[in-house]
Amino acid sequence: MNNVNWAAPLKCRLRGDAAVGQGVNRHVLSMATQKLKTGFSLHLGCAALTSLFEGEMEHRVPSAAAVLRESNLFEMAGRMIGHSFLRGGFGFSGLSVPVVTLLTGGSTDTAASALTLLDCPDLDHRETIGFLKNTQLTAQETTSVTDLCLSWDLPVPTSTNHDWLFQELLSHAVLHRVRQPIKQLRKGLKETLIWPLVSNRPDVHPILFPREKNDELNSQTVIQNIHWPQPKSDSDEDEDDAVPLEKVGLVTGFLRQFIEEASPKVLRDLLKFCVGWELLTTNLEVEVVTSKYPVALTCFLQLKLPSHYQTYEKFHQDLMMALSSISSGFGLV
Repeated sequence: MNNVNWAAPLKCRLRGDAAVGQGVNRHVLSMATQKLKTGFSLHLGCAALTSLFEGEMEHRVPSAAAVLRESNLFEMAGRMIGHSFLRGGFGFSGLSVPVVTLLTGGSTDTAASALTLLDCPDLDHRETIGFLKNTQLTAQETTSVTDLCLSWDLPVPTSTNHDWLFQELLSHAVLHRVRQPIKQLRKGLKETLIWPLVSNRPDVHPILFPREKNDELNSQTVIQNIHWPQPKSDSDEDEDDAVPLEKVGLVTGFLRQFIEEASPKVLRDLLKFCVGWELLTTNLEVEVVTSKYPVALTCFLQLKLPSHYQTYEKFHQDLMMALSSISSGFGLV
């Protein structure tokens, strides 16, 4: 769409669902960020998913596919990253450090000095360039490196230029191919009006483009950021719908055990079920109520757990069933 204010407040409504509010906004931003990493169902060519970024963890670079550049999809990605940042959401983790340097306004020389072989997404090129780290090249290795040099209009290897040639080939394999996508990404960021902040505040870069290892959750941190049920006064306990204190203790104990035993992925799914996205919140409230299944009120950061559980096995089964709904449902089993 033309003339869109990409810095405007986000208001989302899920089709076929009456839910609106901050929980829905968080859910949509979470899905958008996940698709940026895993790919979109665009049916380009024969691929089931079209990925805008390629490479391995902490070394992802924009795809060099011409169809992606020509469709301006990287501008869209820049808007998504910037808009998520404005809404207090996810940064885009896992990008190669040299790519982040270029994307945030750094020089090509600075980016090139931070390159490693892991930043090269093409495994064949990575292997060939890596030959230059050897003291002596075999005849086959020399042929492979020479062919690659000639295809990129670079000098062929000699006994004295291995280090220089290694840096030039690696720079061509990574930075040369991402210039246009980075230009489009930067344009998308500028459309969300965060570019002055990005260009003038280097301390913002780790927030906007964090390392994936820093995104990992651990059980103790999650437990410490939950508001657990507190004992009620005698007058409150006389209410007909009040859950006995011993049941509250039993069910919340099951939840603590679940969190302590959960993998980082399950912890992310739990947070997404409770609040709409995988970012840790300090305001998550847990309540034990009379109901059949676990229910989350994402706009109010509340997790309501049924009081009828007698065994951890049944509690674990139902909560895992609830977490399996996060991609197709919203806050309910």
